[in-house]
Amino acid sequence: MSDANESAGPVAQEHAGDGAGERRVRVVLVDDHRMFRTGVRAEIGQTERTGVEVVDEAADVDQAVSVIAAARPEVVLLDVHLPGGGGVEVLRRCAPLMADAERPVRFLALSVSDAAEDVIGVIRGGARGYVTKTITGADLVDSIFRVQDGDAVFSPRLAGFVLDAFASTDAPPVDEDLDRLTQREREVLRLIARGYAYKEIARQLFISVKTVESHVSAVLRKLQLSNRHELTRWATARRLV
Repeated sequence: MSDANESAGPVAQEHAGDGAGERRVRVVLVDDHRMFRTGVRAEIGQTERTGVEVVDEAADVDQAVSVIAAARPEVVLLDVHLPGGGGVEVLRRCAPLMADAERPVRFLALSVSDAAEDVIGVIRGGARGYVTKTITGADLVDSIFRVQDGDAVFSPRLAGFVLDAFASTDAPPVDEDLDRLTQREREVLRLIARGYAYKEIARQLFISVKTVESHVSAVLRKLQLSNRHELTRWATARRLV
């Protein structure tokens, strides 16, 4: 996480400094990259300094749902692109926990993606906010506490997506090409575009290599592309990677 591009709020240091001892927030971290989880834990998980206690982690949808139900954290930091159905699937399966009036579990999306469809998708799924992975540690701590308090938190540029989507009765613009793909085909598309080999994708999504090959063939056919290099350029142009 860098020092640039994000400003979740002017009171970021309130929870990131020495005064954090009076407040505590229990957090579950959901991301399919172990090194990123380790970095976030190191950045925000020094509880005496930040007030944030990272109580557990998860790397895919099934694990996330299980861990969240067991730990009942106040806030979940949720990646959008996860093996097993993505962040939207985690939100769908955790809807009863979000609706609990006495101990609500609140979700803050933390993703490398700043695509409008990702932002709108998780907000419609019930997340209280969406910040990108360029956010600073101090601002992320502040965002976590604000979400715990029930506030909505967005990276500045992303807030416009949500306002545009919900201020109008019209549906947000739809990418017709992308809309032809199933959810699983989109997952395979993103992993291919990130440079994953077929075997790695099969491991990530808990499917066979043959099934991965079938999905890739379907994606290429639907998008009228010839190979994975064209597919990568297509996905990068739409900021899906």
